[in-house]
Amino acid sequence: MTDLKALEETLLAEIAAAGDEQAIEAVRVAALGKKGSVSERLKSLGSMTPEERQSFGPAINGLKNRIGDALSERRATLRDAAIDARLAREMLDVTLPVRQTPAERGRIHPITQVMDEIAAIFGDLGFAIAEGPDIETDYYNFTALNFPEGHPAREMHDTFFLEKGERDEARLLRTHTSPVQIRTMEAQEPPIRIVIPGKTYRCDFDATHSPMFHQLEGLVIDKTANVANMKWVLTEFCKAFFEVPSLNMRFRPSFFPFTEPSLEVDIQCDRSRPGEVLFGQGNDWMEILGCGMVHPNVLRFGGLDPDEYQGFAWGMGIDRIAMLKYGMPDLRAFFDADVRWLSHYGFRPLDMPTLFGGLSS
Repeated sequence: MTDLKALEETLLAEIAAAGDEQAIEAVRVAALGKKGSVSERLKSLGSMTPEERQSFGPAINGLKNRIGDALSERRATLRDAAIDARLAREMLDVTLPVRQTPAERGRIHPITQVMDEIAAIFGDLGFAIAEGPDIETDYYNFTALNFPEGHPAREMHDTFFLEKGERDEARLLRTHTSPVQIRTMEAQEPPIRIVIPGKTYRCDFDATHSPMFHQLEGLVIDKTANVANMKWVLTEFCKAFFEVPSLNMRFRPSFFPFTEPSLEVDIQCDRSRPGEVLFGQGNDWMEILGCGMVHPNVLRFGGLDPDEYQGFAWGMGIDRIAMLKYGMPDLRAFFDADVRWLSHYGFRPLDMPTLFGGLSS
């Protein structure tokens, strides 16, 4: 009997010391399993005399029952503790604001937004979007656009030149999207109505210039295109883009190698408030783009007869008009990949610009 009492004390101590369900299961197997300490004593009853069985039988069965009850109680306690720990670990404070989904938290870069706005405006005017390679040849970037030999734009301090190609052609990172005009004239019969948004590259870097920037060019070629058509298209674009009902524009004579006559375009604005520009009102003027009638030489390089066809073209900086419209003071921030800046100036990804719903609503 003394042996059974000592065994019970040992097993109860092991049960109390068990820290998880795996440990309590190990104690159960060691005590009540096929070869457990309590099971072995039950097996020994067969070799006892009737008098010994009468005495030891109830004692051993009582030990088995008490150990089984202790195991069940400890297992329930451990299970409750595990549930409490999991609840504390996975607790959710329902008073906190609901977290935004990735679609709500994400933002569209202002340049992408402005390109979408441009596509919406010119798409409504019947224009198609055209694209071309970022790496161009000297022919498409300069020669076919009527840039003479020795023109300053051909200098290395202004242009990123690359190693010559397989046919010993001078290659460079395009300095404007105008080469796409030549490629389109070569591949498509007039009438042509295209806009060309894309990346361009020049050796310049400060608060208002970047070595890589975005430019928009437009081209119209047919038999009757004229300056009046060009002025109407540009006026309608600026009114729609800056979202003003009316806008005065001023066309000044200028010079570009690929247009003749060439014009600089200023738009009416109010700059009386520091750091703010309001379009469609005020007495100030701001230069916004350059334009002109396509030079006859450019038509010839594009494979068209200037005696039969004529056209007009224009170009502007996408980054600059984005800065003007949305009040961004420094061009360099466009390329810093700062999430804080993007969350402030960016646009919700599912709000696509439309003319009837508002470009920047």
